[in-house]
Amino acid sequence: MLAKRIGLALLSLTLLATAGCGFKLQRSYSIPVELQQLHLSSTDQYSELTRLVKDRLRINRVTMVSAAEDTPTLRLVNDSLERATLSLYPTGNVAEYELIYLVTFTVALPKGEPVEYSTEVRRDYQDDPRTALAKSREMEILTREMRVQAADSIIQILASIGKE
Repeated sequence: MLAKRIGLALLSLTLLATAGCGFKLQRSYSIPVELQQLHLSSTDQYSELTRLVKDRLRINRVTMVSAAEDTPTLRLVNDSLERATLSLYPTGNVAEYELIYLVTFTVALPKGEPVEYSTEVRRDYQDDPRTALAKSREMEILTREMRVQAADSIIQILASIGKE
């Protein structure tokens, strides 16, 4: 009986300590009240980035609504993937790239001008022409991870808008 009480007291103390330090589960953000209902607009409604942002908004309890004058709008303007050469093999072939995924988006509050934001995700990618099939699969996985990170970053930026 005493061990049960001690265990319960330790569990309560742990919960209080983590709540007091500001601990939150990953991908759980405090979206401002004025953004709890939001219209999401994108140049490509079926892109992977749009789907990921929609998922993140749902996870954070943001209701997506149709466009209206009194509704804030999140507009995904552009996303692009670029490659920059980092190193070369002695033969002159590229050995390593830096992948740069850039997303530009705007947030327009009711009766306000749209404010442009951008987020950038960078990854190093080692290329080996001898393993082209495996490297193309690795590139797909890296690109997906970069999109996930960009979607998370968009939600972080939305969460910070009310705190500016």
